[in-house]
Amino acid sequence: MSLPIDSSYRRRKLWLQQAVFALFRVLSYAVVAVLFLILGFILFHGAGVIDWTFLTEAPTDGMTSGGIWPAIVGTFWLMVGSALFAFPVGLISGIYMSEYAPDGRLVAFIRTMTNNLAGIPSIVFGLFGMAFFVNYLSFGDSILAGSLTLGLLALPVVIRTTEDAFRDIAPSYREGSLALGATKAQTIWRVLLPMAMPRVITGLILSLGRVSGETAPILFTCAAYFLPKLPESMFDQCMALPYHLYVVATSGTDIEAQMPIAYGTAFVLIVIVLAMNLLANAVRKHFEKKLKSK
Repeated sequence: MSLPIDSSYRRRKLWLQQAVFALFRVLSYAVVAVLFLILGFILFHGAGVIDWTFLTEAPTDGMTSGGIWPAIVGTFWLMVGSALFAFPVGLISGIYMSEYAPDGRLVAFIRTMTNNLAGIPSIVFGLFGMAFFVNYLSFGDSILAGSLTLGLLALPVVIRTTEDAFRDIAPSYREGSLALGATKAQTIWRVLLPMAMPRVITGLILSLGRVSGETAPILFTCAAYFLPKLPESMFDQCMALPYHLYVVATSGTDIEAQMPIAYGTAFVLIVIVLAMNLLANAVRKHFEKKLKSK
């Protein structure tokens, strides 16, 4: 025979549960509030310079006026170049780890090293890029060297995202495809890859959103202090928003005149990162709808 539960005990338990849920709710709202606070602060100080001219023209008068168009274009090319490197290498590596490599010490070691690679400070990637891509391979300070360095920075996220996406697919899909006579390569290409693609693309886009704001890797490999013209090839230097923001905010002939430009540049950079996150969500939903419709 069960003993009756004391009503005061139940009230205390219910009160504690409600208090914990209220704390979680407050913390969630606080995160959103901090984001809007940062955006509002930057927009308040940089709204005076954000206009069509600011977004489409090159900096002038020692970067105390003009726009940030070369920096926007340079950032775009660096993101495209890093994606062209990180996506195929990360995808193939993740597929190998998930579908071909036997579980054992070697795979565990590779997985550990991949996680460690993701935790290395970005300035170390910059020094490696300068030593290997700029000097050893003689790419010089160029978009190519900067893109490869940023690609290495994004690579661990793509690898782990790909591996996790493939491992989360139920084994029955593999078994069914193989039972129908498909080879392992055909199973991966026609069955598993379309199912894993939403998470793979999402991981890639989120990693690109991160590398778009990195300063240290491009500082040693491609970023120019002042270059008011667009790059003509992958072997040219370029301006980039993170480094341009650093330069405008810390050096120059008239810091007071440059600070609104710094805030405007920061706002554009944040908008690009937010746009990348929204794009990741849109791409994920698009692929999920395609999978459901099949």
